Amino acid sequence: MAPSKVRVKLLIDTKGRKVLFAEAGKDFVDFLFYLLSLPLGSVVKLLREESMCGCLSNLYESIENLNEAYVQENQNKKSVLNPTSQLRVSGIPLLLTDHRESTTGEFYTCPNSRGVGPNFHGGGHNYMSDVKNMTCPSCQAKMTSVWSYVSPTAASAGTVAEGGGFVKGVVTYMIMDNLEVTPMSTISSLTLLNKFKVKDVGALEEKVVHLGADEVLKLLKASLECKTVLTTVFLGN
Repeated sequence: MAPSKVRVKLLIDTKGRKVLFAEAGKDFVDFLFYLLSLPLGSVVKLLREESMCGCLSNLYESIENLNEAYVQENQNKKSVLNPTSQLRVSGIPLLLTDHRESTTGEFYTCPNSRGVGPNFHGGGHNYMSDVKNMTCPSCQAKMTSVWSYVSPTAASAGTVAEGGGFVKGVVTYMIMDNLEVTPMSTISSLTLLNKFKVKDVGALEEKVVHLGADEVLKLLKASLECKTVLTTVFLGN
């Protein structure tokens, strides 16, 4: 499936070279909220090629280069280097091409788990892990028996529009330069123009942009570094 693109309308103060706010539908807001569910290891992995500030990229490389001989037998480097969001929500745009949440997955139990072998009809242990070869807390056996998981998915595009994601699609949303999100209204727009002391309405410009993987990575990086995210990403300030 091709990566998604999301349409966003910016209101720009051309004199001050600043994005005052953006107008967007539920798809962009759903994705912004989804970013909060990403594990830190996933964020570091995504931003390594974007010259990420700080030392977390060095920490990531340390684990990546660590020989397996130094890793505990019941641990797996993949669980740290390639963690996935535990959030299971359908209808989120696939804007991060390197971090698509799968609709299926594998979990592991020990041979003495309920539903496995002689314990199929009862008895056994209740433990399960998403990392292979973990040690069962009850019997100390390796957890290698595979169980498949299928996450909730929308039955159709119409279902996604009505019930998928986080927010309802009944209104347009306003996203501030610092990523504060609120439902949009005419009154809120006028209030903001007064707040920003906009006197020359002719200096305001509307610009429609389409966000893909590149823009989203820049947005994610800017959100960790400044409070003028939209201005930084779309005007290069």
